[in-house]
Amino acid sequence: MGLFNFIRGTEKPERRRVDGQLRLRRQIAIAADRNLYDDLDFLQLLHLERRRSERSSRPLCLILLDGTGIADFAIRETAFRQVFELLRASVRETDIIGWYKQNGTLAVIFSDLSSADEIVVNTVRNKASSAVNVALTPELVKHIRISAHLFPKNTNLDTGVTDLALYPDLPHQYPARKTAHVLKRLIDIGGSLFLLCLLAPILPLIALVIKVTSKGPVIFRQARVGQQGKLFSFWKFRSMYIGSDATIHKEYVTSFISRRQPASEAKAIYKIIDDPRITPVGRFLRKTSLDELPQLWNVLHGDMSLVGPRPPLPYEFECYATWHRRRILEVKPGITGLWQVKGRSRISFNDMVRLDLRYVQQWSIWLDVKILLQTPKAVVMGGGAY
Repeated sequence: MGLFNFIRGTEKPERRRVDGQLRLRRQIAIAADRNLYDDLDFLQLLHLERRRSERSSRPLCLILLDGTGIADFAIRETAFRQVFELLRASVRETDIIGWYKQNGTLAVIFSDLSSADEIVVNTVRNKASSAVNVALTPELVKHIRISAHLFPKNTNLDTGVTDLALYPDLPHQYPARKTAHVLKRLIDIGGSLFLLCLLAPILPLIALVIKVTSKGPVIFRQARVGQQGKLFSFWKFRSMYIGSDATIHKEYVTSFISRRQPASEAKAIYKIIDDPRITPVGRFLRKTSLDELPQLWNVLHGDMSLVGPRPPLPYEFECYATWHRRRILEVKPGITGLWQVKGRSRISFNDMVRLDLRYVQQWSIWLDVKILLQTPKAVVMGGGAY
């Protein structure tokens, strides 16, 4: 099974079968003292180790040894072979050595670490550094770049939330589905332009009502977390009184996410009911989702898509468990999505994330079309909208 199909596979039996095969191959490779993993196998194993780390909450560290600075291929191959032999003798049996980039970058996955503190990371990095220094001449050592990549990474948005070195499998999705992704972008552009033209008489009317009934700007801009953790300016029609304190929402949402209760126990909803900060007009706009219309400009700009997971606020993202973060990693955030058409605020936070992850795994143009067709009904019925 190819890397793209492996990652996108959605049937659990198939995943278990592939997972079992890879574990067996690892055991056979260790027992038989075979060569290190090639790049495709190694990327599959890195994908599995990330998932295992998410489930166990125990970190892993990926060490990369980039030797592309050694121009002569034969010398580089010999150098890496010598480094590999030393690494294999110094790492644990459960650690994985393979090609991150075939014949160019050697890698080691130190999984199931006791902690993610600096001492542990430096220890595993020094193992790789010692192997390089012992195996190679000082002249060759100068051409080997060693880097350490910890998973999960901290949630500091100032330093970025996604270390793409830990997700080398993501770029492989796009060449395989380039046409589909181009078509999705064309649908976003065409759809947002069409809706902006169709709603042209309504948008100024909404803006006028907001301006007349409460003080403040018509458009509310807010920092949101987009694809791969990048912040962008998110647009909405203002539905709150100017100067409203965000503390009430921050405390409510962070408490709600942190509870992580199962759906059977979740009676609370994701949004505040009877929020005193919302204006009477704003309440109507939210109930009908008309406050979301300015996000069509976000879609045109390329920060969002018509369909995708909703972009979280930075303080929401900081409360995410590791597996929650995947909802904003691989796809652009959207105006509508599975959550909006399957339950909105009536379902638990964890179930909302599971719907987003299902969308990521099963994404297709046809799925986007089905969600877009179901959205008007969800808006008209208004279930879970506040």
